[in-house]
Amino acid sequence: MIIFSSRLRIPNHKACFLLLIFGLTLLSGCVTNKKTTYMQEYPKSAYSGEYTPPDDYLIRPNDNLHVRVSTPDPTFSFIFNSTPEGGTMAVNEESTRLSSYSVQLDGTVELPYIGAVKVGGQTLKEATVTIEAILADYIADAAVIVKVVNNSVSILGEVREPGMYPIYRDRINIYQALSMAGDVSAFGDRYNVRIVRQSMEGSIIKEFDLTDKNIIDSEFYYIIPDDVIYVKPMKGKFFALNQFPWAVIFSSITAAISIMILIQNTAIINSQ
Repeated sequence: MIIFSSRLRIPNHKACFLLLIFGLTLLSGCVTNKKTTYMQEYPKSAYSGEYTPPDDYLIRPNDNLHVRVSTPDPTFSFIFNSTPEGGTMAVNEESTRLSSYSVQLDGTVELPYIGAVKVGGQTLKEATVTIEAILADYIADAAVIVKVVNNSVSILGEVREPGMYPIYRDRINIYQALSMAGDVSAFGDRYNVRIVRQSMEGSIIKEFDLTDKNIIDSEFYYIIPDDVIYVKPMKGKFFALNQFPWAVIFSSITAAISIMILIQNTAIINSQ
């Protein structure tokens, strides 16, 4: 017959307290659904909710421009175009560089037989008009197409696949850009996402909240070439259960405390 003594030890209160604190710490690192949900309705939004039309892209130094000149005379088209009309070329970084014209630091682009043309600070439509006006002195009825061909966006920080991604559309928004990087990771801070944007005056940094629905009307909702998107990690990432085996550690500590209590109680029973 086993006799249970009233002197048997119960779990130490200090140990229980430490376990409770440890458990609460783990819970504080958990990511709630509210932290990962996009476009939520906030009664007191930080954004006005008034639509801000996106700015047209302004040509900057180091841009690579594709300039296509179409004329009724194929001879002139051949002279001004790096590839013949209707021709094809493999699309890669090297072919893009060879088939385009680089904008210099002074904002000019060097075109065949025309020379330096000032296009820096202009929109693509304005640059088209500028080049067509110059060509009018050489060719009648020339039609010009100007496009930026080194379009890319860099996505860094707490995303699933950080890197530099090419942009093949004239305009994409912040959510479409992040989807190219596999979306923000579970421990990315969606409340404080930064965009670094280059302008003629220098770099601009904008910080905004991805979870707020009203950002769709803000000026930085649409991405332009050379934008850098940075997603900061949450403070609770250090305690992320899927990043570190906290469950194993918790179980080990619990087992160790249980063994200590069992040894103490066994010693008490044997001493009686």
